[in-house]
Amino acid sequence: MRLDDPRLAPFQVPAHVAHTRAQVSVAVAAVRDHFDDAPTVAVILGTGLGALASDIDVRVSIDYREIPGFPQSTVESHAGRLLCGTLGGKAVIAMQGRFHLYEGYTAHQVAFPVRVLRELGAETLIVSNACGGMHPLWDAGDVMLIADHINLLGANPLTGPNDDSLGPRFPDMSAPYDARLRALARQVAAEHGIPLREGVYVAVAGPNLETRAEYRFLRAIGADVVGMSTVPEVIVAVHAGMRVLGMSIITDRCLPDALEPASMEQIVAVAAAAEPKLATVVRGVLERM
Repeated sequence: MRLDDPRLAPFQVPAHVAHTRAQVSVAVAAVRDHFDDAPTVAVILGTGLGALASDIDVRVSIDYREIPGFPQSTVESHAGRLLCGTLGGKAVIAMQGRFHLYEGYTAHQVAFPVRVLRELGAETLIVSNACGGMHPLWDAGDVMLIADHINLLGANPLTGPNDDSLGPRFPDMSAPYDARLRALARQVAAEHGIPLREGVYVAVAGPNLETRAEYRFLRAIGADVVGMSTVPEVIVAVHAGMRVLGMSIITDRCLPDALEPASMEQIVAVAAAAEPKLATVVRGVLERM
């Protein structure tokens, strides 16, 4: 069935409407037309981290355009493919490229793929991103384990009517990032001699990088790093009952009193150089789950 088939109109994801099981089911059926295994782990690969896909033993690659309700990646460093296969001995399904509010998508649209990944069978979500580091003792190229987050996107993917079959109206967010998975990540990193920071990620809408005053504010409210993604997906994953492991690569130092201009080319290059460290930790966590 083509995506422009009028019979699919009721199942496209409206920009400002909460997800429904009918919309999720249509997207799941499209994926299962290509891949009928049940993955246990879902992975979202962020800016500059798409090459982590090379570690996956890919059986099937599905373009986002083939999945009803999936937005299209517009960021150059996001490939826009769903990769189905194995990694670390586990059946995985990975998003090679994600979506952002700054592309013009809503929080509902950004997080919709997580609904699909959950319905396909994934019980765990591993999410990665590139971010700016505000902690004065951390450097570009460091990997950070996300212990908590702050949502300053001005949007939430759970607003609107709640489908109780997908999750509770008021999900608890006291521990969105799974303590056991974080402990495994620390163990793997220590065994491989990889310094692993741990801190708070704050999500802002972007697409511009922050001003000196904004960095001071974000640091003052408790954030260690800042980025433009991740939080909508994590909120929906928690709403759906998934365990979440979040990891960030610090691509530039955002110290307001010593701030230097940063380019996207620089950010992507630093993320790519640090990616083997993140890949080692993710693979090790999967092997021990």
